[in-house]
Amino acid sequence: MSQSTLRWGIIGGGLMGREFAAALGRWFALVDETLPAASLVAVCDLNPAAREWFRRVPTVSQITASADELLSNPDVDAVYIALPHNLHQEFYLKALRASKDVLAEKPFGIDLDAAQTVRDEAARLNRFVRCSSEIPFFPGAQRVWQTLSNELESMGRILEIRAGFHHSSDLDASKPANWKRQNQTCGENGVLNDLGMHVAHLPLRLGWTPQRVYAQLQKGYATRPDGRGGETACDTWDNALLHCDVEIEGEIVPMRWEMKRLAPTETNTWFFEALGTQGGVRFSTKQPKTLYRFQNGSEQSWNAIDLGHKSVFETVTGGIFEFGFPDSILQMLAAFAAERAGVLGNRFGMVTPDEAVASQRVWGAALQSYEQKRAVEMES
Repeated sequence: MSQSTLRWGIIGGGLMGREFAAALGRWFALVDETLPAASLVAVCDLNPAAREWFRRVPTVSQITASADELLSNPDVDAVYIALPHNLHQEFYLKALRASKDVLAEKPFGIDLDAAQTVRDEAARLNRFVRCSSEIPFFPGAQRVWQTLSNELESMGRILEIRAGFHHSSDLDASKPANWKRQNQTCGENGVLNDLGMHVAHLPLRLGWTPQRVYAQLQKGYATRPDGRGGETACDTWDNALLHCDVEIEGEIVPMRWEMKRLAPTETNTWFFEALGTQGGVRFSTKQPKTLYRFQNGSEQSWNAIDLGHKSVFETVTGGIFEFGFPDSILQMLAAFAAERAGVLGNRFGMVTPDEAVASQRVWGAALQSYEQKRAVEMES
């Protein structure tokens, strides 16, 4: 590790804030000498119980209920902000104007206007900003990206692309509603705001921005328990299928993006498949060690490759072991630190502000498509 230390603050100490802290606690497992050291020094949350959890982190010297106090701390270089979508613009701008770099949570603002405002302010202030999307840092997802970046021509004409993120927790009608189930806090994009960045990250990084979008959207339960003995309305979209056209090597290719909170039996399953006339590649977190490669010939076959734990940013963990969600967060944070320090090279990076804005344009087209019951052309 280099001698300088990237000193982090967290605003929002819920589930992802704790996962972030846990990943930083394993920073020493990274063996890349070009990376800076990193530590968590400050935490902000309105909930006393959430703040109390972080007292177990020995590097934390500031625990506060005030975001302004944290942002005025000169010992904080960068801030991870994990708040409901309706608060993104306000707190991202606060952090930028306090001269902090920002790791933003998806969707980078509740809507397109918010995302554009944050992106433009970050550029004006020359701050380093990236948006969270950890699942594409799984070794299998990284091999998909490397294959499609370096071997696309060998796959022949691309026939179709499928990418998606499914989970099933919302099938439980007794599950209390949270802020992600209401447009006021999640945004009218619903599940697109919630899960969409996971799905869009890899295609957008490959330059596969949809040119036309046709959307099928579904809502689940109209009401849920409110956690206080009553019921509350749930008005967000729970499932979304986006049927897109994308141009690849001069050909229009069908590409389907799937985002579902009502997907029976699924527990955070991310998948990506690109199929061509001469080859293909497929990966799913349902089988996290296995990459599938399609080969065409006298006999067609999908060949399984056992990947193990070989990650983009090498760690002390042996390559024969299985990679998991906490590892993907560590890899994502390493990508942030590396790119911020100018040492990312040709490795896969986090979602850029421009990519976050591009995803919001797709979500806007999807809502327009559903309302008008037609395919919507994307603005170039």
